[in-house]
Amino acid sequence: MDRSGASAFVYAKASGMLAKSYIGKRTVKLFEARSLSDLWNLLFDEEVPLIPEFMLVRKIEEKAEQQFVSDFSRLVSWYEKPDEILVALLRLYDYTNLNLLVTALLKKESLPPLVDIGSFSELNYAFWPDLAKITAQSSMSWYYDIPKVEEQKQCDHKLDVQYVRQLWASVQKLPVSERSPVEKLIKTDIIFQNIIWALRLRVYYDMDVQTITSYLAGLVDNPDTNDVLAGPAVKILSKSIDVFDEWKDWEYRRLLNTYEPDTIWSVDPRWVQQAANNELAKKALKEFHRHPFTAMVLASWFKIKQNEVQNIRTAAEALRLNMSEEEVKEFASLY
Repeated sequence: MDRSGASAFVYAKASGMLAKSYIGKRTVKLFEARSLSDLWNLLFDEEVPLIPEFMLVRKIEEKAEQQFVSDFSRLVSWYEKPDEILVALLRLYDYTNLNLLVTALLKKESLPPLVDIGSFSELNYAFWPDLAKITAQSSMSWYYDIPKVEEQKQCDHKLDVQYVRQLWASVQKLPVSERSPVEKLIKTDIIFQNIIWALRLRVYYDMDVQTITSYLAGLVDNPDTNDVLAGPAVKILSKSIDVFDEWKDWEYRRLLNTYEPDTIWSVDPRWVQQAANNELAKKALKEFHRHPFTAMVLASWFKIKQNEVQNIRTAAEALRLNMSEEEVKEFASLY
């Protein structure tokens, strides 16, 4: 099938899949499930496994994610030579899988559950537990030794930065006629992830500005406010996390948790993350049909479905934790 034929087929298939997905207004159905069994039956055409609830939560999350990745892989495979950005998006799971492998090796555990991206993977998992052979011939071949526990964070950060820069470079290789919408989507996503990471390090670990900056994924190490991808995150590091007045004019104020005058308030990274993920998915959904037969179709599809998986995870955790109806509604109000 030539490229134009493949593009038409992929657009049609991807559109059909989205119509059946729990996205947009249909997201609320995830939060209407009254039990983990109900959620399973909503999502899958298989009998509910007879396993403890904490294991069922994990099973739902793993199955939803693998199903999404498998569907995306099949769509990409219709192209004889897919755009590099589409393969780069998939290879996110090589990076997350490698993190899981290293953690398992450090703890002397067995092979952990991995997300399979098939022939698109750079890593050779058949060589487990030989880390050097797993990463050989890949862009991660520098990661051949099991790090010491105190070195793992630095290695994780190096992987994160490498992936972000590879993803950004792949966008720049798109034809000029297709690049702009994809670039805007990917740029927004990376900016959001840097902001969330900065807030987590600030709120949960009380790190100083210099340390947080060194952990951001920009186009350069230790980025400043001018960095295209990390600059917006650097800008918020001077703000007090519990003084709303310092945030009221922030360009991403819409992502903040609700503020009520004369009440104690502090930035909630979890809320910001949920709001950012949903905003990105809504943007992607709007753009999906605006750019048929281009790389934007699958780039936006990936982000839409990635958000669906995150919402499935949130719904499953809410059921496991027996969250109140009010708490669930608060989360659902973001959709």
